[in-house]
Amino acid sequence: MSINISNYEKLLEAAGQQAEPQRILFVFTKAELPEDADEEEIARFKEGQGGALTPVMCVDKSLNELSDFSSLIEESKKTGQEWDVIFAACQAGRNGVMPTTEEAQQPMAMMVESIQQGGVARFLAFDRDGNTLHIDTPR
Repeated sequence: MSINISNYEKLLEAAGQQAEPQRILFVFTKAELPEDADEEEIARFKEGQGGALTPVMCVDKSLNELSDFSSLIEESKKTGQEWDVIFAACQAGRNGVMPTTEEAQQPMAMMVESIQQGGVARFLAFDRDGNTLHIDTPR
């Protein structure tokens, strides 16, 4: 069965429909221009295209801790950390037990490493309005 997730609310809905309880992992990233960027890359970046997405903060949440996207945004503002794109993934529990925050640490670290290496296709990406993004990665 294919799940079409078009926005943040659909993510929460899909996570709630899974057989096992889900912990949702979020990595907030900031678009940055590499130091060695050429003129074309600089021009694209100024138009909101290209650049590198650098992880700036992470958080894991149970579905009970999540409501709407604006609440997640408000919580992120309290950190004072600027961000542009949120990546999300679900971590499934086992035997009806949700993963703990401690159990989420290794998958979260692997998620951050994957994003740093450009491997973003396996994660959902959201803009600041909670809409999903399709991010093209260099081949």
